[in-house]
Amino acid sequence: MSFSNHLRQLAGPIWHTQLRHPFVTGLGDGSLPERKFRYYILQDARFLGDLARIFSAAAQKAPDSESVLRFNKLAQDTIIVERSLHEHYGKRWKMTAKQMTSAPMAPTNYAYTRHLLAIAAAGTAAEITVAALPCAWIYCVVGRHLLRRGPPSKKHPYRDWLLLYASPEFAQVQRWMRMKVDLWAQTAGKEERRRMEESFIISSRYEWMFWEMAWNEEQWPV
Repeated sequence: MSFSNHLRQLAGPIWHTQLRHPFVTGLGDGSLPERKFRYYILQDARFLGDLARIFSAAAQKAPDSESVLRFNKLAQDTIIVERSLHEHYGKRWKMTAKQMTSAPMAPTNYAYTRHLLAIAAAGTAAEITVAALPCAWIYCVVGRHLLRRGPPSKKHPYRDWLLLYASPEFAQVQRWMRMKVDLWAQTAGKEERRRMEESFIISSRYEWMFWEMAWNEEQWPV
């Protein structure tokens, strides 16, 4: 078994729970209240800004030029491709790009991004990649799961979101990241592999918590 599949097996119960989360099922059948989706998009816009920084940090620590180039492209695509999706919804809500990225971070979003940024600062390229992998891999799994019976209708309120994350282009991102994780895990020491397992599980939990955060429209308690 590859190391990435080993990681997914460890996180299996968490991933299965995500597919049944009411936010996710509401995305799939279109019943999700737009208010909750708007909350999610605004939080995701803040998240993506830090995710681009994570990929840039991985580029700085990558051991080969091909990985440097790919991580830099991932940082760029995170800003350009996924932000374009946000701007599409921003136009629907008559919000400027600045307004889309200026919503205060919710507690879960803040905690998740601090987890990733801490690993980006202190971890190896392999550890950084593993910490960010659930974000790319889970969204691919969710997108394909929700479209398992075919593409959404043109009237589906979240059609663009579903098509992006179920797309072959998005699937390529997680495949490349998994390939790098499997390669680098072969030469990683026991302690580094343990850290990789731990950070993958934590990131997977935060992915579930992100859906929960949006479903509850989480706010700071004080």
